[in-house]
Amino acid sequence: MGPGNILILMALLHSGTAFLKSEAYFNETAELPCQFLNSQNLSLNELVIFWQDQKKLVLYEFYLGKENLNNVDPKYMQRTSFDQNSWTLRLHRAQIKDKGVYQCIIHHKSPTGLVPHHQKDTELSLFANFTEPEIVQMSNVTENSGINLTCSSGQGYPKAMKMYFLLKLENSTELEYEGVMQTSQDNGTELYNVSISSYVPLPDGVSNVTIFCVLKAKSMKSREIEICSKPFCRVPRQPSPIAHQPSWIIAVILIFLILCGMACCLWKRKKKQRIVVSNKETTRMEKDTNEETEERMKIYVPERHDREVQCAV
Repeated sequence: MGPGNILILMALLHSGTAFLKSEAYFNETAELPCQFLNSQNLSLNELVIFWQDQKKLVLYEFYLGKENLNNVDPKYMQRTSFDQNSWTLRLHRAQIKDKGVYQCIIHHKSPTGLVPHHQKDTELSLFANFTEPEIVQMSNVTENSGINLTCSSGQGYPKAMKMYFLLKLENSTELEYEGVMQTSQDNGTELYNVSISSYVPLPDGVSNVTIFCVLKAKSMKSREIEICSKPFCRVPRQPSPIAHQPSWIIAVILIFLILCGMACCLWKRKKKQRIVVSNKETTRMEKDTNEETEERMKIYVPERHDREVQCAV
């Protein structure tokens, strides 16, 4: 059994035969088994084997030991190969439009003509994994609000089940935010593209938030898978402008105090210089006054002495 291909035997009957389910990935190889046991050990030269789809279009025909391409529909040309050991037809480059029910029919050539000998129906389902979701930021983070985000993924099949934003907080808490999921289908490949847009609020009191986009889809074996985007970002809460004001005020106050201190020092220095000059001038003036007084005393003392002498005679 080829990679990416799974066969599930169902306990159901369809047209009188055991009903099989086959699954394959888009653009890979699908297997359509015939499950012919050949208990009678019939030769391929005695058999006519062919596969047809639900529209009765022939995929492949092996006629009495040789390939017969005359009856093969053009859409299946060069896309099939027959494994004679497992009685399985491989459909290469499987497309979404190839899904449906196929029949393997075997006729045995007898002397009276071709006789229906075996039939097996297989339902083929196709899958395609969505691409890794990608987040795009539509607005900046603002205080007391959140952020507008868009997430997109594509090239998947079948339709996505769910898409949402997952927030992982620094305290290991997880929050989910869903948006309206938009789905579109490519007309050629029939693959789906999906996207969501959502306003994601940022929780209060949390400094960092890691954001993911998660896509839920169906896969083989009826499994549900989750495809997660890369971490979009760690979003820091932007502090309020008011919260920044104290630091600015403190810086301004410090500068002001420094300038005031420098001005005060200069003022004190100039004042000191003025006091020293004033003291010097006062001392000089006192000295000059004393000298003048002494000179006057020297002048008047002799005159008083002469008069005293004259009075004595």
